[in-house]
Amino acid sequence: MGRVSSCSELMTWAKEPAIRTTKDIFNWNGQLTPLQQKASEELLRSVQNNQSHLLHAVCGAGKTELLFPSIYASLQAGKRVCVAAPRTDVILELFPRFQKVFPKTIIHALYGGAPDQEGFATLILATTHQLYRFERAFDVVFVDEADAFPYYADKTLQQAVVKAAKPEATIHYVTATPTDSLQTTNQSILSRRYHGHPLPVPRFDSLWGYTRQLKKGIVPKKLQQWMDDKIQNNIPFLVFLPTIEMLDHFPGDLPRVHAEHPERKERVMQLREKKVPGLLTTTILERGITIENVHVAVVGAEQTIFTASALIQISGRVGRSSSYPDGDIVFFHHGISHAMDEAKEEIERWNELSFV
Repeated sequence: MGRVSSCSELMTWAKEPAIRTTKDIFNWNGQLTPLQQKASEELLRSVQNNQSHLLHAVCGAGKTELLFPSIYASLQAGKRVCVAAPRTDVILELFPRFQKVFPKTIIHALYGGAPDQEGFATLILATTHQLYRFERAFDVVFVDEADAFPYYADKTLQQAVVKAAKPEATIHYVTATPTDSLQTTNQSILSRRYHGHPLPVPRFDSLWGYTRQLKKGIVPKKLQQWMDDKIQNNIPFLVFLPTIEMLDHFPGDLPRVHAEHPERKERVMQLREKKVPGLLTTTILERGITIENVHVAVVGAEQTIFTASALIQISGRVGRSSSYPDGDIVFFHHGISHAMDEAKEEIERWNELSFV
């Protein structure tokens, strides 16, 4: 957003709001499952009744599709809608999908480094940081991945979301791993993925002394074998590492991304298009990206950066496609942590709820 100091002038628009110049079209012919339909209708009722709602759905349940009817109904009612998320990657993933579904609606995607966009947008997709720019601007606000860092840990970001909404507007939350603070009276729980297959369950595999080996420029044998197997079978993969330092010094020429990487968007696209075999990444890609048939390894899964919710979200990258509903998710570790056990147990619990 650039530098802002205490002597900077901040301006707000005090006159009548802009008038939309386009008519909204709903261009989505997908079919919701009975569970999705129920949750979507519950969310729509809450939106129409101006009551806060929590959509608690497993990774890959098709949460975005559930928002479409509520967003379209709001746009038709002349309301201005915001879909916010803590991570830029989520906004980049959502933007083209929303453009296809609402082809006549002026939609702006706001994130650090976003290009200038023209017109008065009635639907805005924005990182939560960008909502510092708005005051009493939105009639309906959805916060996707509301438990993600830094939003859940930063009171000013939470206040920015409240400030961006009109005083009478309510805020709705969407996530697979809600914190206690997100619990609301109205909730929808979606325990099964849209394609009906169970969530891939992570497996644990020891990787003793991986830190020491990587510092010496040696990829641990088990990890190297895992990556070689994916490359030989043309399976795209993500390797999550606990620190940027470990990422930067990882041996080999695999592309790597982290929060400040200038080519993060392009490298994720290269993996999606199978122009590269895999990516090394930090937790920045734990959520908000969908890559068909991707397999995942977490190196140092016992380290504190990998909380139970982070490990659940990382596991949720696997098996999202109906064509490839399964896949390998392995937690390489130097000792099993409580968070690892908790993540695995939670995924198994969701599967039990779905297939009893």
